[in-house]
Amino acid sequence: DQEEEVPDELKDLPPEEQHRRALRSALRGMTAGTLLVLLFSDPMVGVLAELAARTGVPAFYVAFVLAPLASNGSEVVSAYAFSRRKTVRSVTISFSTLLGAAIMNNTFCLAIFMALIAFRGDLYWEFTAETASVIFVQLALAAVAVKRTQRLADALLFGAL
Repeated sequence: DQEEEVPDELKDLPPEEQHRRALRSALRGMTAGTLLVLLFSDPMVGVLAELAARTGVPAFYVAFVLAPLASNGSEVVSAYAFSRRKTVRSVTISFSTLLGAAIMNNTFCLAIFMALIAFRGDLYWEFTAETASVIFVQLALAAVAVKRTQRLADALLFGAL
């Protein structure tokens, strides 16, 4: 069961060397990812603002829908790669990864909204409907996540949300 988690190029190495190389690889990936975020985050904000201006859709809605899709693309690709193994464990990991990302993103956005309102008394709150929909989605995801077995109807619910 544990051999499933060890990459092929590390299987023949002693455990200490496996750990060292896996850690080095993870650090390289984290560093590269951080540099890419630093490089592309400002242009991405500009693209989203321009898209909002050209379509006439308020920038808040464009950012609220497209930014999470762009920022979580790697998690979707990773979850897809795991799920292609078609084992119960790999599909569970894929599901947990996507569910965790959705909950963390929604919680983080709500926390930022609430902090802005709490610490800056001069802001006017006009996103009640959006906030209520995020909370509803959080609760729906939680209801599906606590189930031991996921069915097609659960996947359709996820897709609809």
